[in-house]
Amino acid sequence: MSKVKRIWAILENLAFFIFCMVVVLFLMQLFCFTSFRIPSDSMEPALKDGDRILVNKMIKGARLFDVFAALNNEDVVIHRTPGFGNFKRNDILVFNFPYQMNRWDSVRMDVMQYYVKRCIALPGDTLEIRGGFYKIRGCDEQLGNYKAQQYLAGLQYPKQHGIVVGTFPYDKQIGWTICEFGPLPIPKKGQIVMMNRTNCLLYRQLIGWEQKKKLRIKDGQIVLGDSVIIQYRFKKNYYFGHLYTTLHCITKSYSS
Repeated sequence: MSKVKRIWAILENLAFFIFCMVVVLFLMQLFCFTSFRIPSDSMEPALKDGDRILVNKMIKGARLFDVFAALNNEDVVIHRTPGFGNFKRNDILVFNFPYQMNRWDSVRMDVMQYYVKRCIALPGDTLEIRGGFYKIRGCDEQLGNYKAQQYLAGLQYPKQHGIVVGTFPYDKQIGWTICEFGPLPIPKKGQIVMMNRTNCLLYRQLIGWEQKKKLRIKDGQIVLGDSVIIQYRFKKNYYFGHLYTTLHCITKSYSS
């Protein structure tokens, strides 16, 4: 074999090796692990703006969906590869922002914007905030940023410190604040809730997303699309993330 042929063979082998490495790295990013940059200071002091974290996609399985449809703000069907675990309270989760820009009346994944938040409540949990502290019925562990909760609990008049007190579902009759919130049952797949005014306000975005119909109150009755309903069975699991400024974000789970 001539010298030129040997060099050409080496270059071919090197190119093939590089190609294989690129494919392996791409598949690992798609199905196993990927890194994210912390986009804000809302996770301080545990994580700071600009920090990078490595996300383990194998816990719940990698998401597969039509990226181009998502970029066009279309509804997409999301599939998951098999996972090997479950999320736990206080896990740090990365998820796409579940609303479009300036649209808080319906759930739709914003594929270009992601949040990094700590999981507070799991599907089937009942969440409350009492005196500024997160509480889960039947759970005694500390949840979320405990120092931030202690700081909030120590403020007699949070508004004087520039803190927005009102929160989801922004209803005067319910009257929830970031200090006194709930009880809020976090929906679990198969869970049935009775449809009254309160549950309509709490779950109308989630039910509207699942059914692709508008849930509303009409003449004292709960109407889904054109039908009056008295109860609803959830099709998906949902999680609640640690985020005082936007507690209305009951983070949609794309896992089931």
